[in-house]
Amino acid sequence: MTDQQIQCFLAVVRTGSISGAAQTLYVTQPAASRCVRTLEEELGYPLFRRGKGQRRVELTDHGRAFIAVAEKWRILWKETQELARQDENSRLVFSSVGSVSSCLLPQVLRRFLEGWPQCSLTFHHYSSFLSYDYVAGGLVDLALISDDRYVPGVETVPAFREPMILAAAKGLDLPELVHPAQLDPRRELRLPWNPEYDLWHDFWFQASDQPRATLDMMPILEQLFLWEQCWAVAPLSVGRRLVEKAPVRLHRLEEGPPERIIYYLQGRRRKPELVRGLLACLREELAQYDEIEVFL
Repeated sequence: MTDQQIQCFLAVVRTGSISGAAQTLYVTQPAASRCVRTLEEELGYPLFRRGKGQRRVELTDHGRAFIAVAEKWRILWKETQELARQDENSRLVFSSVGSVSSCLLPQVLRRFLEGWPQCSLTFHHYSSFLSYDYVAGGLVDLALISDDRYVPGVETVPAFREPMILAAAKGLDLPELVHPAQLDPRRELRLPWNPEYDLWHDFWFQASDQPRATLDMMPILEQLFLWEQCWAVAPLSVGRRLVEKAPVRLHRLEEGPPERIIYYLQGRRRKPELVRGLLACLREELAQYDEIEVFL
């Protein structure tokens, strides 16, 4: 694949036609058509359906799925081009799972940028699975993840451990110490924190117990607590943020899930000075939580 092919594909998606893409890219229509066909041949499947005599094209199922891949390609290509214009030792590419980035990282990144004005920081929100692949491939220098696994060439190091707590709407009549059997699963806001949490959840709640909502984004969790009398099991740092944003009370859990461990990843290509600086800022942020055990 080439950047020109990806640009042409995305232009067809935006304009709905080969001719529209050609006008956008300032190329001839036959050139745009050849570009798309070459890309399809390399991928091994069609991206568009072309009706005879029709100017507009329709995405195939593969084509719709390929949009996200193409967008990521463009981002990575842009970053690759920027490397030639930057001192690589002054650039840090950092990623994190969403719950950590939403609750802990805003102040961490502010401190880091203030303390390291010569550094160019690029931040991404990636899942644990993607973070391993990107660190192994040298596309990310440092990553915070929640689901650890073995990947050759990637070092997985514990960063901190925090308890899981119950965050419940203030309107729910619950004691300070809550047992899972006291919780109504129909009022649950379910989030997939890590495999250990899923095992705990499956033990206490039946598969037939449908939660009020299943989420994978922190901002939506905050908003739902404004509208619903619900509860959610969450890491302490997440619960503390919820208390600031919504009418929520935190409770301890009896026979609760295992504590959550957040790890940091590094690949073969190291930037020790910048990584130490960012981890020091994270350690400073975590110091305000007495219940969190910090390994940094």
